[in-house]
Amino acid sequence: MALSNKQTDEIKDHLDNCKNPLFFFDDDQDGLCAFLLLYRYKKEGHGIVVKTSPKIGDLVLNKVNEYAPDKVFILDVAATETDFLEQIKVPVVWIDHHGQSKIGNAHYYNPRISKPEDNHPTSFMCYNVVKQDLWLATLGCVADWFVPKFINEFREEYPELINISYKNPGDIIYKSKLGKLIKIFSFILKGRHKEVMVSVKILTRVKSPYEILNQATPEGKYICKRYEEANNDYVPILKDALDNATMTKENFIVYVYADNKTSFTNDISNEVMYRHPKKIILIAREKNEEMKCSLRSTKINLIPIIDKALAGLNGYGGGHENACGMNIKKYDFEEFIKRFKNLV
Repeated sequence: MALSNKQTDEIKDHLDNCKNPLFFFDDDQDGLCAFLLLYRYKKEGHGIVVKTSPKIGDLVLNKVNEYAPDKVFILDVAATETDFLEQIKVPVVWIDHHGQSKIGNAHYYNPRISKPEDNHPTSFMCYNVVKQDLWLATLGCVADWFVPKFINEFREEYPELINISYKNPGDIIYKSKLGKLIKIFSFILKGRHKEVMVSVKILTRVKSPYEILNQATPEGKYICKRYEEANNDYVPILKDALDNATMTKENFIVYVYADNKTSFTNDISNEVMYRHPKKIILIAREKNEEMKCSLRSTKINLIPIIDKALAGLNGYGGGHENACGMNIKKYDFEEFIKRFKNLV
């Protein structure tokens, strides 16, 4: 279902009728592709990646003051605060597919408002607005574990990128060349904000996925270089996590690693879940006396369990029913694990 034709037309009208838009987008492939789809169509404005956090108000207000946009777009970001919207004096267009039902005074578009189980990614909705860059739309959707209705059209245009049979999005992510692109897009979002935004700017100019996969242009070579640097750090951590998962006899896998430089919790949790679909996965990165976690399950709705287990503890979490992020103080982590196991 996603959005109605009327809603899609409204978003396009918002996009067409501005001259200096400011785009905020989530720091995953769905958020990145949603931004690229709108920006490459509009060819004006600025993009800002929103690193995972429950509070985006200060970031938005600072950048609005800096860039003085005539319209603000917020893409694939689940808000937990809305007061900051009252301080923005230009229209705000918010496109998302998380669990919110209303976002302050923004023009808010979310398929879950009319159909709570509808989980069409933000890149799917943005593609319906601009009707271009099919490869970016497909990449964003599949990276969010969603096979879009235009997948066959994509396979006709780029047959080499999904030349396998598949039963679920995980097969595409971990067994195809499109999956390699999905991993590349994830890894170039890691690191210092300045480096990330250089890569994002380069992606606004890349015309074909083959530029990247074949390193056929300077832009493609740069993107691959950044990916390879991150991948060198990722591979040993992933191997250790998978070894731990294989040895764990319980249905609840907990893997903790310490890294002050790069977060791989989302990537590791997805791959461990794919390899061990019957288990509940919690991957935690220890940094600055906090545990930054990604939780996955193919079997249960994680959100209510996380909410109950966090009650009274110094932490927060949220996301999708089967894929959540969470931050908690290190001193409360063991208590959370104990409660979570009991609740499950």
